Amino acid sequence: SGSLSEETYKDSVEKYLENNPQFAKEYFDKKVRCEVIAAAFAENLDIKDPASFKDVSQIQEATIIFDMIKEMHSQPIMEKAMHKVLQRICMLVNADRCSYFIYRARNGIPELATCLFDVTTTSKYEANVVNPQSEIVFPTDIGIVGQIVTSKKPANVPDVKQNPKFSDFVDKQTGYTTKNMLAAPLMNGKDPLGVVMAINKVGGNEFSKADEDLFSKYITFATVIALQHYTSYMYNVESRRSQVLLWSASKVFEELTDIERQFHKALYTVRNYLQCERYSVGLLDMTKEKEFYDEWPIKLGDVEPYKGPKTPDGREINFYKIIDYLLESKEEIKVIPTPPVDHWALVSGLPTYVAENGFICNMMNVAADDYFTFQKEAVDESGFVIKNVLSLPIVNKKEEIVGVATFFNRKDGKPFDEQDEQITEALTQFLGWSVLNCDTYDKLNRTEWRREIAAEMVIYQTKATLTEVQQILNTKEKFDMNPEDCDQKEMYKLLRTNIPEAKDVDLLLFSFSDLPVSELDLIKFGIRCFFELGVVEKFKVPAEVLTRWMYTVRKGYRDITYHNWRHGFNVGQTMFCLLQTGRLRKYYSDLEAFAMVAAAFCHDIDHRGTNNLYQTKSGSPLAKLHGSSILERHHLDYSKTLMAEESVNIFQSLQKRQFETVQHLHDVCIIATDLALYFKKRTMFQKIVDATEPMSDEKEAIAYVSNNPIRKEIIMAMMMTGCDLSAITKPWEVQSKVALMVAAEFWEQGDLERTVLDQQPIPMMDRNKADELPKMQCGFIDFVCSFVYKEFSRFHKEITPMFDGLNNNRAHWKELADIYQAKVDAIENERKRLEEEQAKKATGEDGEGGKSKTCTIF
Repeated sequence: SGSLSEETYKDSVEKYLENNPQFAKEYFDKKVRCEVIAAAFAENLDIKDPASFKDVSQIQEATIIFDMIKEMHSQPIMEKAMHKVLQRICMLVNADRCSYFIYRARNGIPELATCLFDVTTTSKYEANVVNPQSEIVFPTDIGIVGQIVTSKKPANVPDVKQNPKFSDFVDKQTGYTTKNMLAAPLMNGKDPLGVVMAINKVGGNEFSKADEDLFSKYITFATVIALQHYTSYMYNVESRRSQVLLWSASKVFEELTDIERQFHKALYTVRNYLQCERYSVGLLDMTKEKEFYDEWPIKLGDVEPYKGPKTPDGREINFYKIIDYLLESKEEIKVIPTPPVDHWALVSGLPTYVAENGFICNMMNVAADDYFTFQKEAVDESGFVIKNVLSLPIVNKKEEIVGVATFFNRKDGKPFDEQDEQITEALTQFLGWSVLNCDTYDKLNRTEWRREIAAEMVIYQTKATLTEVQQILNTKEKFDMNPEDCDQKEMYKLLRTNIPEAKDVDLLLFSFSDLPVSELDLIKFGIRCFFELGVVEKFKVPAEVLTRWMYTVRKGYRDITYHNWRHGFNVGQTMFCLLQTGRLRKYYSDLEAFAMVAAAFCHDIDHRGTNNLYQTKSGSPLAKLHGSSILERHHLDYSKTLMAEESVNIFQSLQKRQFETVQHLHDVCIIATDLALYFKKRTMFQKIVDATEPMSDEKEAIAYVSNNPIRKEIIMAMMMTGCDLSAITKPWEVQSKVALMVAAEFWEQGDLERTVLDQQPIPMMDRNKADELPKMQCGFIDFVCSFVYKEFSRFHKEITPMFDGLNNNRAHWKELADIYQAKVDAIENERKRLEEEQAKKATGEDGEGGKSKTCTIF
């Protein structure tokens, strides 16, 4: 009976299942899920009624999942892999159809777009994948799909009409009626990637809880596919971004001279990483204000004022050049200066809009756009049709829009997305910032051009005129010809005749005085120095050039109290005297002697009457230009400026190596006149003197110095110091007058420090302490000058007259200082005597005798 009872039970169950097919279907969906899944994900999909599957084990489910993972990894195209998953999910939950919406952002606004639409268990991939031009796009604040991606949570909507978020926008476009849906977001951490939606439960009014669980379980595979695609895509994006920035940086810094060439090099190099069919760069006119003569017709009413669009900083929008990069087939670059308004990249008005507002504009399916007038047909004979566009402003560091870059048609047919915006924005930002390089280079160029113009003006104003040259080299009077038309030998002869002999004017004496000599005669004396050195004819210095150079050097000195042409000449004459009379020339070549005397004449050219410290305190342009030895470097620059002007370049006939030597010696000689460097070099000079003093053989001393360029330069530098201070060695009647000139110039600087800088000058520059001049002169001689001339007298006894003159002048200054000190002491003694007398009176000690000093009885 037990057996019969079991048979009866089976019959009852079978009859019940036959009479209740819906229950049977749902029951087997739950209990026989593994085989259903096996059938759903089989390679050769064979659609059967799920109720017919029986006897499936849990092991089969694991196998199925493994096969599905293999399938996902074997399919490189995300849409195809996702299509298969959607078909299986569609069957598993008995949905009429499924769709996949991709999440993205354009113009900074998130949106959802159809990627796979109306996928059924039997539909083909080609029919379901959405062409970029046919996408249905809507923002995330519309529809249930928008709610899903915003809330980032799945939803089971049994009746869409009861859901306030439901939008029938898609239904109206497709004619399909949505009743219920099951939807879930695909997430990458906290960021949405897309939404999968199952629509309309087949054989039921809504999706059940079991469907939700199943949908949630297998939506993971869709997430893996989307995430895999997203990761791969973002890797590609970052790779492109880094390449774009790397190559654009490389090319930007290759070209600093011109913004157009800079942009072109960068944009052409990165073309393969931008992944578009074309791009166009429009460069904007940066002129903010019209020339006054262009304003006249407007102000007179003859021309209408400009009423068109303007950039945010108020410039009229005028693309002065367009560069088109055509990449769709054969690469071609077109540069269009002053492009017409109907140029294919401008005619839509989009670049103008971007230039006016500074917005990034990312547009898909431009043919359907009503705001801009894009050409719907081919834009040129190549057949190129604009489908989607990304346009960005190129903004410099000053927040000025310098151009507009517009990219056309992404190569994969999809619209430009947020990542494309970021890549191109990084590129345009970099290009915009790099404009600073061109601007800086342009400013440097303009500064250099202004400097050249200023130098030309200075040379023109200071260069000796033909009339001035004729005062010395009177070829017009002698030959009735200008110097350039005369024979050089005849001019040498004439010039020698017109200038006095060195011995006749004491040029070879250390005691030479310029005071009774006119400035014009000093120019002649300077020319004579070069003839005495024998360098004029040896180095083929044209007589006219030598005369003009010497006269120009004189004009280069300002008419100030001490550091004027007379001081410049005295230093040059002393250098000449050290070489000739002091017999220091034996250590130097003719070229070196030539350069040393020329540098000595130029050593203080264009001196301003104030020292380096004042230049620094006052923040003068010279102080900003030169960090150390400020005035000395300015004098050096001035002297080299004369070398650059052929008509006054006395070294013009030298070979390149010789000319470089001359320039180096100018560096050594002129910079050496900075007394701040004197204390660094005098120990080195003393060692040379100590080494040569015991040498009895002159040839040995010459070899010791001449064979070592450093020793020669040290002696040369000390010679310049000796020349610069030589006024302190002149006869007393000369030195006393020159010292007052030096002091007067110092006092003038002290007045400036007091009035301009609001500072108290040091005693040497304080005219209120003029009476202390003798004492300060003694201190200057002892602290600075004595070493120079003492060591030179040891080095060469021929230079002893300078040391003797120094000591003689010190004796005179000491005598004056003692007289002044005696007066000061007398005044001080008298003051003390008066104070003592006053003190005695105050204490009553004025002859009244025995009163106590501490107590008085009234």
